[in-house]
This record gives sequence, structure tokens and C-alpha cells, in this order.
Amino acid sequence: MILLVSIIILISTVTVLLFLLIKLRDFDFKFNVFKETQDRMEKEVKEQIIENRVELNNNIKEIRFELDTKLEKIRQTVDDTLNKNLERQFGVSFKIVSERLEQVHKGLGEMHLLASSVGDLKKVLSNVKTTGILGEIKLATILDQIFSPDQYLTNVATKKGSNDRVEFAIKLPGREKNKEVLLPIDAKFPNEIYNKLVEAYDKSDQNLIEESLKQLESRIKLEAKNIKDKYLDPPYTTDFGVMFLPTEGLYAEVLRINGLFEILQREYHVVPTGPTNLVAFLNSLQMGFRTLAIEKRSSEVWILLNTVKTEFNKFGDLLDKVHKKLQEATNTIEDAEKKSRTIEQKLKKVQQLPLQDNVSIKADNLEINS
Repeated sequence: MILLVSIIILISTVTVLLFLLIKLRDFDFKFNVFKETQDRMEKEVKEQIIENRVELNNNIKEIRFELDTKLEKIRQTVDDTLNKNLERQFGVSFKIVSERLEQVHKGLGEMHLLASSVGDLKKVLSNVKTTGILGEIKLATILDQIFSPDQYLTNVATKKGSNDRVEFAIKLPGREKNKEVLLPIDAKFPNEIYNKLVEAYDKSDQNLIEESLKQLESRIKLEAKNIKDKYLDPPYTTDFGVMFLPTEGLYAEVLRINGLFEILQREYHVVPTGPTNLVAFLNSLQMGFRTLAIEKRSSEVWILLNTVKTEFNKFGDLLDKVHKKLQEATNTIEDAEKKSRTIEQKLKKVQQLPLQDNVSIKADNLEINS
């Protein structure tokens, strides 16, 4: 019995081992098949990759060739266009440059003419009489812009018994009625000394600057003395005169000299002015003229206002009369409107009567109050 059980167990064990061996061989077979399939697929993939790579390389070569061809065509087109444009631009630019050079050549000729003209002008301006005339012209322009011709005189002798004539004299109201006082204004332009001073400033030569300032101070004092001696004659003139310096630079140098402005006012009774402050000074005089004219005409204005007041009162009376007439007309129109409404009411009654009825309409029914 035990032997039989052992045999059965052995047979079962052998059966199991055989089954396992069969399964193992089957698995090994399937594994080999899978491995072969994998190897085949891997080989196919590698071959496909190689083919794709070759094809891709070929495509890249074709694209590169096409790009190179197109780029070459574009380069040739751009080169041709650039060459044509450059040739055209160079031609135009060369023409423009030639024209500009010709203009420059003409300009140089004109500059030579201008230089010679400037030299001639410098010679003219170096003449004391010429520079004085230029100062007079500038002063005349300023006066003409501010005053009317009847407010100033030109080339007039302001001092009684003297033949010396001042360039301009402003008419000022005197203390007595219908009498005028003249304010002499004379233009002075020491051009030589001023140019010498400017050159000294450019060279930064202190000694030459001091020497030029001393010369300028002496010249201004001399001109102020001439104005005082020749043109001032109170009470026919003001007790001071005006020295007009035609440039702001010259006027600034006169103010820069220490104490010169005060000396001119105190000792020579002369007020130096430049173009800017002369305009302000003359504007104040013009305002004085206007104030004086208003004072002189105030009585006339008062009479005119009284006349206007009388006429305005008459105009008020006339307005009252017009108002009354308008009121009467309004009342008449209102009466006419009332009568018109009465007539309309009577007419409405007539329209409401039937046409078939023989109705006798009495005259009193159509009577209208007048």
C-alpha cells in the first residue's frame, strides 16, 4: 500500500516535471520567436532609419541647392539694382556736387566783393562826420516812431543869439500859457575810440583798455560841455540836455566808467542815453503830453457833457410822448379786437341757423355796438 502511494506520488511528480519541461520548452520557443521578431523589427527600423536619413540628406541637399541657386539669383538681382542705383545716385550726386562747387565758387567771388565793400564801409565809418550822420538817422527813427512831427524840431537853434543848431529838440509845455520849452537832444558817436576799446577787450590788453577808457571819458565830457555851452539856454530850453549814444555797447561803457554819469549830470547838466532807455524816457514824455492835453481840453469836455445832458433830457421827453402814443395805439387795437370777437360770435349764430326754416332775422340781432 505504501509502495503504491509512493509510485503514485512519483508518477505525479514525473508528470508535473514533464509538464513543466514542456512549458519551459514552449516558453523558450516563444521567447526565441519573440527575440527573432524583435531582431527583425529592429533591423527593419534601422534600415528604415538609414533610408530616411539618406532621403533626408538628399532632400536637404536638394533644398540647399535650390536655396543657393535662388540666393545667387537674388544676389545678382540686388547687385544689378545696386549698381544701377549707385551709378544713378553717383551721377546725381556728382551733378549736385558740381553745382554746389560752382555756387561756392560764385559765393567766394561774392565774398571777395563783400570783403572789399566791408573795407569801403569801414573806411566810411571811420569818418567822424559819417558816424555822426548814422547816429542822427537812428535818433530820427526813434523820435519818428514815438512823436508826431509837430512835437519836435530838427536842426534848430535853441540858444538865443547863437547860430549853433542842435539835431533835435523836443517841445515841452512851459510854465506860461501858449509857451513852449525845448529839450535839446544831440547824437554822439566816438567810433574810433570805441573800436579801439573793443579791440583792446579782444586782445585782453589791460593797459590798452585803461588808456581807451580814459580817452572815451575825456571825449564824452567834451561833447557834454559842447551841448551845455551851445544848446542850453533856460528858460527857453530845459536846464538839461540829452546826449544820445547810438549803440548799447557804447552806452554800457560810459556807464561802466566810475563817476562819469554823475559828473555829466552835475557839472554839465547832460543826461547820456542809449537806444533802449531813450525810448523809455521819451515814452514818459509822451504820456506827459497826453496828460497835459487832457487837462487843456477838460473844459471843452465839460461843456460837451452839459450839451449832451440837455439833449438827453429832450430825448427823454420825446420818449415819454412816444410812449403815450404807443399806449393810445395799444388801446385802439384792443377795442378793435373786442369788436372783432363780437362780429365773430354773431357770424357763428348765423351759421348755426337751418337752411330749410323760414326764419326772420331781425336787425337788432345783427346790431353791433360801435
